Amino acid sequence: MIEFIPLLMFAALFLVLLSGYSVGATLAGVGLIFALVGIALGIFDAKDLGFLPNRLYSLMTNQTLMAVPLFILMGVTLERTNIARSLLSSMSQLVGRMRGGLGLAVVLVGMLMAASTGIVGATVVTIGLLSLPVMIKQGYNHGFATGTISATGTLGQIIPPSIALVLVGHVLGNAYQQAQLTQGVFAPKTVSVGDLFAGALIPGLLLVALYGAYVLVRAWLQPECAPPSKDEEKLELGKLLASLVPPIVLIVAVLGTILAGVATPTEASAVGALGALAMSIVYGALNLKILNEIVLSTIKTTAMVFFILIGASIFSLVFRGYGGDDLVHAFFTSLPGGAASAMAIVMVTIFLLGFVLDFIEITYVVLPIVGPILLAMGIDPVWLGVMVAVNLQTSFLTPPFGFALFYLRGVAPPEVQTIDMYRGVVPFIGLQLFLLLVLVAFPQLATWLPSAL
Repeated sequence: MIEFIPLLMFAALFLVLLSGYSVGATLAGVGLIFALVGIALGIFDAKDLGFLPNRLYSLMTNQTLMAVPLFILMGVTLERTNIARSLLSSMSQLVGRMRGGLGLAVVLVGMLMAASTGIVGATVVTIGLLSLPVMIKQGYNHGFATGTISATGTLGQIIPPSIALVLVGHVLGNAYQQAQLTQGVFAPKTVSVGDLFAGALIPGLLLVALYGAYVLVRAWLQPECAPPSKDEEKLELGKLLASLVPPIVLIVAVLGTILAGVATPTEASAVGALGALAMSIVYGALNLKILNEIVLSTIKTTAMVFFILIGASIFSLVFRGYGGDDLVHAFFTSLPGGAASAMAIVMVTIFLLGFVLDFIEITYVVLPIVGPILLAMGIDPVWLGVMVAVNLQTSFLTPPFGFALFYLRGVAPPEVQTIDMYRGVVPFIGLQLFLLLVLVAFPQLATWLPSAL
């Protein structure tokens, strides 16, 4: 029965999570309880816990993960400026008079905010506050409007620079080296966060195109869902440029330097944070009170992320101590169909876990276990990372714990019902899954740009 203890660990983890305990404490607590019970019963080697201090130290001093608080600072700062308001106003005037134009404007603004902030919560709340009352007043179907806003807010998961891509890149980088070492390659190649940024760029833009096409086609087929704007205000070219240029400059400064090889993601995140602060000064939105709010929010979010990372590190250490990785490896290698079957099972598992877990937990609990096995089976690490990132994006929209829906529910008017929000995101979840199938059929969409660079 000892070989089934890793399965019991996962079962205990889900039960405790569903009872409402915090994720970081649950991961660490379940891992330590199983370790202590195993030591008492003589089935777990206490020496394995000796690796824990070194693992935690390397986690806290990791150069790649230093980009996380800086990207969070950049996103929180931009949330406090008038950039989204100016962008949405200009885009609405540009395309709002066409049927479904306001929905298309939301998608385009969400794309720019995703590339500027990379934080789903900030994007959903900001766009929801600004656009949802206007869309309802204009006569948009509640489900269609809330679905568009929620799904657009999740673009920050796949469009670089993205905190999710930083975390996935960190895990896959370690997994790739581990997979090569097990194959006897003692000078292993590396896969960087920059490679993952490059790999996610084309799929991210493709998803934006799918969102935009869906909005326009739905508005054409069902005109009552998305009537054209009656706003007669003329578009001012100067106002449009003034709202577009600053975020585009910031995107080029961050993403462009990474893709060009001029800066690492950590260095580029510092540039982005500084640029966001400079933009907030230009917009006249920065004072000591707001700066204090920005710093506190950044510290709280960063602490939450790293607390989960520490808990996941403890859980995975104990899981490996019980031979859980060997159990998973034996299962995958025994499957008919080899790597394709293993990849399909992992993708389905991640999608289902997205109903109850956040993307950070899935990234740091599941990927360290299955990543080395899949990569050792010959799967391209960049393609795997992009597939996982797109799949994780659905976790923000799938009930009952779709965080994008929670964020929007908090700022939505009372007349918008929760059931409308759930219905509204279903087509967008379908588009995300369709993108996964496209990436399966055409993996070059994820692998071409990194190899070209």
